[in-house]
Parts: sequence; C-alpha cells; structure tokens
Amino acid sequence: MTGYIALGANLGDAASAVREAMDAIGRLPETQLTRRSSLYRTAPVDATGPDYVNAVVEISTTLTAPVLLQRLQQLERDAGRERPYRNAPRTLDLDLLLYGDARLQSPALTLPHPRMAERAFVLVPLAEIAPQRVSAAQLRHVRRQAIARL
Repeated sequence: MTGYIALGANLGDAASAVREAMDAIGRLPETQLTRRSSLYRTAPVDATGPDYVNAVVEISTTLTAPVLLQRLQQLERDAGRERPYRNAPRTLDLDLLLYGDARLQSPALTLPHPRMAERAFVLVPLAEIAPQRVSAAQLRHVRRQAIARL
C-alpha cells in the first residue's frame, strides 16, 4: 500500500527532528520510504509558537492503517512529543494523510486526513513528491499561506 505522511516540528532543532523522523519511518517494519519532499518553513496554523519545519514522505507498507498510525504515534513519543493542549508546540508531529485510496472514519483515524486540503504545509510538499495527489484548485485555495522551501 502507498501512504503519505506529513511531518512537522517547531521545538528544538526542528529540521533535524524532521529528518530523523523520515529515517525512522523508513525503518518501520514492513515499510519502505520511497520519496521525501524538501523541508519547508511555515508559520503555525491555529496555534502560537515558533515557525514549523514541515515535509511529506511517501511510503510503501504492508502495515494496516491503524497499525501504521500506532507506529507513527510511538515515533512521536520517542521524540518527546507531549500533548498538553490542542495545537501545542511540538517536538514532532506525524500525520497519516493518505493510505492508498482508503476512506476511513473512526475515533482514532480519519482518511484521507480531514484538514489536509486546508494547509499549504501539507499540500505544497505533497505536490512536490506526488503531484497527481494535489489539484491546482487545492493549491490555489492555500496560496495565501506563507511557506518557504529550506
């Protein structure tokens, strides 16, 4: 199954945290990292704190979507992720965006990610590695959100 994961961090050495998380995703069992976007700097959305470093990776995996989500959440915890309040600054944030063409809605996981089309920090790096997954209309919708390739 082909999946896409958004990565972000805005505490500590955020660029290193995102790069290390990319490598860690590639080491997950039954998972191969197939593409990685550039790193991008963005301002927080619906939050305060330092700017974020964001990216998107493409994977090929035989893990189920719920198991993959559990593994991603473990990587967040390993990186010191805490959740003191909604949209708090974070050492690492990993979001499963797409899992093939799966449509899923559960208390733990919604696919495709429900807010991905609202966020330049997701769509721009996703378009870099999988342009067929992002429409011109989606990119126009987020064009006013500041984003800069690092």
